[in-house]
Amino acid sequence: MTDNGDDIPKPLRVSRLVELAEASVPERPPAPRKAPPTAAPIDELGLARKRFGQLLDEFRSTAVLVPLDAHGSLWTADQNGVRWICVFSDEHSLSRFAQAQGDVEREWTYRTILGARLLDVMVPMLRVPAGVALDAGSEDGMLFPPVEGIVPRAAAVDIGGAQ
Repeated sequence: MTDNGDDIPKPLRVSRLVELAEASVPERPPAPRKAPPTAAPIDELGLARKRFGQLLDEFRSTAVLVPLDAHGSLWTADQNGVRWICVFSDEHSLSRFAQAQGDVEREWTYRTILGARLLDVMVPMLRVPAGVALDAGSEDGMLFPPVEGIVPRAAAVDIGGAQ
């Protein structure tokens, strides 16, 4: 018996390669999607500098409360070789500071001074490394240290080229 029409008998055993070739080819699963390109890495230091610059600008244009000591001088605190002028954003912040000092019985006298005047005029008048501590002792407190860009160059402390 011939199936091929030319007297060539059909092979009894089909090669494994033929079976593979005749088998239906399964569909390939779709290629995994490439993740969209990620955004550029966030420059956290740059963002922090920008935010601090905004806070500094806001402080410079805001009038703050500067308590006076018993002698009528600005209330200051010395720490690590820097004299900090203590200032407060409002009477409530000053009251919390007085309570923390255990000195709520006395009357706290204060002056209202523009932040820019404190940094540009009062800090250099102290003639020692000095900065401003806003709302000292609170969670929202902020320091304006005696470095160039915050205080005048003549009052700035050389921090050895740190950036």
